[in-house]
Amino acid sequence: MRRAPAATRLSLSVLGWIVGGITFFPIFWMAITSVKTEAQAISSTPLLFFRPTFENLANMIDGGDYLHFATNSVIVSFGSTAAALLLGIPAAYAMAYYPTHRTKDLLLWMLSTKMMPSVGVLVPVYLIFRDAGLLDTRIGLVGIYTLANLPIAVWMLYSFFRDVPHEILEAARMDGAGFLQQMLWLLLPLAAPGIAATALLTIILSWNETFWSINLTSSDAAPLTAFIASFSSPEGLFWARLSAASLLAIAPILALGWMTQRQLVRGLTFGAVK
Repeated sequence: MRRAPAATRLSLSVLGWIVGGITFFPIFWMAITSVKTEAQAISSTPLLFFRPTFENLANMIDGGDYLHFATNSVIVSFGSTAAALLLGIPAAYAMAYYPTHRTKDLLLWMLSTKMMPSVGVLVPVYLIFRDAGLLDTRIGLVGIYTLANLPIAVWMLYSFFRDVPHEILEAARMDGAGFLQQMLWLLLPLAAPGIAATALLTIILSWNETFWSINLTSSDAAPLTAFIASFSSPEGLFWARLSAASLLAIAPILALGWMTQRQLVRGLTFGAVK
């Protein structure tokens, strides 16, 4: 296989750095704004050189009840991910290994639910949560996040399971392996990269979910997305404090994504090369 010319490789590298810089710039600007004073943050002339202050970050942690919101985010994100996998794995298995002539229609219908604006079902969902006593509860957020992310989880798991050769499961079935044995000892280990990628993506989506967290919680079960929204007030936006809150909110999920990027890429490309 011929290698691309040096000029082409250099151009692609430069283009990659440019795209990466553009993508990373908002995070960089948010980070430096978080260590500015409010006067510096709203200055009409952007300041790149200044004496940083960590007062905003300290206030978020000490006086902003950050740990309470962060704990809610962890519980809700990981809880909804676990629920989505528990429901999605059997559904994807059935569709991948026992398809019917309606399987593709069902998958398309599931995905189409993601195309509907969440605000379109806010009133009935809110009334159901109110009558069921689920408003401002972690279990309520876990339920709504699970339902919101389940279509994507099923779609991803379905594509990963289809890449696992059916003959392997058939051979195990002929040797007397039951359903649980096939799942635990064959299918899940073989599709582990895809399952891990699905779990990571679901965690990220749940962590960043804003609409339902703001409308269905107030204080007890509010996650970090609601914590950020609380810094918008009738008096205006406090940019330095808002940036500090946003930085603390994205830091855990950013670290998780950075540490698991290899597994995420491996899972998303699972089965792409035969």
